[in-house]
Amino acid sequence: MPVAVVVPVSPRLPGLLGPAGWAALADRPLAALPGAAATADVLRAAGREVADVLDADAAAALPGAVAVLAGPGEAVPGAPVVEGTPEPPGAGLLDVVTVMDRLRSPGGCPWDAEQTHSSLRGYLLEEAHEAYDAIVDDDPVAMREELGDVLLQVVFHARVAAEAGPDRRFDVDDVAGELVEKLVRRHPHVFGDAGPRDVAGVEAGWEEIKKAEKQRRSPTEGVSRSQPATAWGTALVRRAARAGFPTPEPAELGSSSPEELGERLLAVVAAAAQRGWDAEDALREAVRRYAGELDAEAYRRSVD
Repeated sequence: MPVAVVVPVSPRLPGLLGPAGWAALADRPLAALPGAAATADVLRAAGREVADVLDADAAAALPGAVAVLAGPGEAVPGAPVVEGTPEPPGAGLLDVVTVMDRLRSPGGCPWDAEQTHSSLRGYLLEEAHEAYDAIVDDDPVAMREELGDVLLQVVFHARVAAEAGPDRRFDVDDVAGELVEKLVRRHPHVFGDAGPRDVAGVEAGWEEIKKAEKQRRSPTEGVSRSQPATAWGTALVRRAARAGFPTPEPAELGSSSPEELGERLLAVVAAAAQRGWDAEDALREAVRRYAGELDAEAYRRSVD
């Protein structure tokens, strides 16, 4: 006689079952295949008796009243299956956190265990650039891999921070929680009562909320100085324009296309190289001077 029912469970979420899963376990003797060991332990801790079965053949030989807990890839021939643990999207992130914990814990990887925020910071930039390249190339396979490498850096830094002293400690749940709070807070048209907005309204609302949160005085505050000079300058010019601060006199582009603009910029880079100049450094110094002008203007406005 086949078993009464097979209830698939998740090793990521031991003890978590959906309504159908709990109903299937009610008033039935329980058994567990090896892949369901974690859920079996949780049920035992709650006072349920759970017998261990080694494989599908042993499970198939159980009396008909028994419900068998099964892990991923485990099946019992001829037995009906009830949805046990419907994993939510993102459940795989728990595996990332678990692997990182193993790597940083005693008996894990000695290289991972000795890393610090400072030693890892270069990898964060490197992986972000590689992810950017994959997006520019419109390569979904590379995007999936490189975004995973960026995610690794997030989880790695959070794990390092979890080991810090009380005044510097946070963990991956703190990172996720702060992100969720920020997204909800900055989307009142979705999660609040701000009413529907078009894209322009969403952008304006985001900036207003961010301005109130950060209480920033100058457009330079919160803009990374380590990004490439072109990106740094673009961010400052956009922020300054939104805040009513002066912006550099724009060059005359006429009817040039983005492609033509790129060629002109490349020609400037080539001319600088012929003179032994570094165009990136030259632009960075110009952006740095502009940032100083913005800070001075912000200070002037604050004391007027």
